Amino acid sequence: MDLRAGRSREEPEINFIPLIDVLLVILIFLMVTTTYQRVAELQITLPEAAADPMQQRPKEINVGVDVQGRYVIDKNVFQFTTVAALADALKRAAGDAKEPVVIINADANATHQSVIHVMEAARMAGLIHITFATQTPTK
Repeated sequence: MDLRAGRSREEPEINFIPLIDVLLVILIFLMVTTTYQRVAELQITLPEAAADPMQQRPKEINVGVDVQGRYVIDKNVFQFTTVAALADALKRAAGDAKEPVVIINADANATHQSVIHVMEAARMAGLIHITFATQTPTK
C-alpha cells in the first residue's frame, strides 16, 4: 500500500543563515583575541655625518644663445667664429675654478647647431658639467 501516492517528494534544503551567523561570531572572536606582533624587527642605527657643510657652490658659467645665434658668456657678448674660440672663451670664464658648471640658456627658437657649438666647446675646454636652464610655462 502506497500512502504517499499523489504527493511529490520535497528536496531537503540547507539553511545557510545559521551557518553565516556562526562564522561571523567565530570571525569576530578571532579578530578580538588575535595579538598583532612584528615577528622580525630590524634594529638599525643610522650613521651620522660629521662632515662640514659645503662652503661654496661650484662656479657657474652662464652661456646665453639667442635666436640669431649670438652668444653671451657671463654677461659678455661673444662673437662666434669657431668652436675653438668659443672653447677658449669658456676656459677664460672658468678661470682656475675646479669643475665649474656650464649653464646653457638657449632661446626656444635658437638653432640646434648653436647649442651643439656650446656643448662641443665645453668638451674641448674640459668642462664636463653641463646643464640647461628652462622655465615653466606661464598660465
